[in-house]
Amino acid sequence: MSSQFFAPIVQYPVLTTAVLLTASNLFMTFAWYGHLKHLQASPWWTAALVSWGIALFEYLLQVPANRIGFTVMSLAQLKIMQEVITLAVFVPFAVLYMDQPVKLDFLWAGLCLMGAVYFIFRT
Repeated sequence: MSSQFFAPIVQYPVLTTAVLLTASNLFMTFAWYGHLKHLQASPWWTAALVSWGIALFEYLLQVPANRIGFTVMSLAQLKIMQEVITLAVFVPFAVLYMDQPVKLDFLWAGLCLMGAVYFIFRT
């Protein structure tokens, strides 16, 4: 492959990390909660095996994301970024896919995370 293919990864490591972590979180969220909608009648071990299969793709994205991100961010910054992305992926998943009600608590949780972002990234 040409080096131009990897240029955005090298030039924008924080953006690359965020994109990979977002994709990773989509897999993670389905692995953790998708079985609650689709495999209710199946034994728990079936749900676990399906979830592990989905989680493999999560790790294939999450591990490179953290390695790229750690070149320019601290461990705490990576963790807070992950938590913000997790909430940003989870809320639409819960509401749109799992048919859960929208709650004001989602807003309060997001505001708390904004505080965490401020304190971790302010240095």
